[in-house]
Amino acid sequence: MGRAFEYRKAAKMKRWGNMSRVFPKLAKAITMAAKSGSSDPDTNATLRSAITTAKAQNLPKDNIEAAIKRATAKDAANLSEVNYEGKWNNGVLIFVETATDNSTRTVANIKTIFKKAGGMLVPTGSLEFHFDRKAIFEMKKPEMDIEDLEMELIDAGLEEIKIEDDETISIYADYTDFGNMSNKLHELELEYEKGSLQRVPNAPIEITDEQMEELSALLEKLEDDEDVQNVYTNLE
Repeated sequence: MGRAFEYRKAAKMKRWGNMSRVFPKLAKAITMAAKSGSSDPDTNATLRSAITTAKAQNLPKDNIEAAIKRATAKDAANLSEVNYEGKWNNGVLIFVETATDNSTRTVANIKTIFKKAGGMLVPTGSLEFHFDRKAIFEMKKPEMDIEDLEMELIDAGLEEIKIEDDETISIYADYTDFGNMSNKLHELELEYEKGSLQRVPNAPIEITDEQMEELSALLEKLEDDEDVQNVYTNLE
């Protein structure tokens, strides 16, 4: 599957193994989702998915409830979603999503990380057309036949089901169908481990193993930043 896939898998396991870093990010995602709509996960698909993802990564119930309450608290930090776009060597494009209460601090940190790694930030919007926004749901392969599952999900906006390995599948839909797909999976009583809006490169590239090792250091430093929620690249 390539070096990029191996990096993504290793990075995911690293995040899951570092709870002191991942828990605040999960809580932020829940707070942002609750602020954007209802604080009731039954009527807010984005919040329901954020909670589902948090539970899959063992965020305690008390932390989840506290994150929801922070969305409506009078003294809650005013979190904003701010995106940063950058370029690295060898045609690598990097899209960084953050949730921050201090954009001045965040942009300074992101800019420094790029600069030290030989990359640079580019004007906001420069990379938008290089990525497609997709609603992606990751789950264990259900007992239901995949073709039958496809038929069930077509009306909810299904674009593709990818079999990742013997145990895992990913369900793809356009980002506008995130709520529809989340609700349909909920209706079918199919539990997913993660549901999110992701940026998928529409013209992915490949780089060498040596280049990937260098890039991995940059990506890990970005993901280590407390304000960074997600990092996407145009790698295959």
